[in-house]
Amino acid sequence: MRMEHMVERAVQIMRERYAEPLSLDEIAAAVLVSKFHLLRVFRQVTGVTPGRFLGAVRIGEAKRLLRNSDLGVATISCTVGYSSTGSFTSRFTESVGIPPTQYRRMSRGKGEYVLPSSADGPGGLAHCRLRGVARAAAEPVSSIYIGSFGSPILQGRPSSWTTTERLGPFVLHHVPLGTCYLHATMRAVPEQSADPPETTLLTATVGPLSVDPYADSEVELVLCPRDWSHPPILFAAPGFELPAERPLDPASSEYQANSSSFQ
Repeated sequence: MRMEHMVERAVQIMRERYAEPLSLDEIAAAVLVSKFHLLRVFRQVTGVTPGRFLGAVRIGEAKRLLRNSDLGVATISCTVGYSSTGSFTSRFTESVGIPPTQYRRMSRGKGEYVLPSSADGPGGLAHCRLRGVARAAAEPVSSIYIGSFGSPILQGRPSSWTTTERLGPFVLHHVPLGTCYLHATMRAVPEQSADPPETTLLTATVGPLSVDPYADSEVELVLCPRDWSHPPILFAAPGFELPAERPLDPASSEYQANSSSFQ
């Protein structure tokens, strides 16, 4: 319990101070442990390093500001801790899959991010099929999106992806040989829900997986609600983005009150 409490406090610091040039030394000092101990324990609890988690928090906040404010890209870049708009734009595009301006339009219903077929991936690579089964404690009220990615954080473009309408067996085709992470997302109505019912996002991550054409194993994805230990979802998964709210005036008290909230 002590270990999880320490990591939870470190995550809270990142979410509150993401705009600052936070270092591992500063975060470790704030939670009263050595940076080496924090690095080891943080990775055990969250699955990623503190640096990668903080980077995901910054891009996640940038997504929220692009959806829900009219701030320019340069201003958002500074707001989330980047000193260079060019570096921010490159990192955002790499993480989300589309540039900031396109993401803003898409989040407001002015465009759609359509993934290419996984069969259209890089040529010259050896591929194989990956079989698995998706499970959850609730039935989906959306399609279930499943994809293979190169990171434990749901970011970047998938090397292979599929959708299914129900829990159970699935097959990913054209998965490149090597190492990958499988991510799955879906929306469901929890057992204890409001009336009218509100959907919640369930996700699952498995990996790193060694993709081997001779292996005959089945991957199990158990989709669960997200909690504080999950880094923000960066990839703009079709159909799972939060809708844009009314754009806020940056000078308003409402904007200030919401400036530290996350998806």
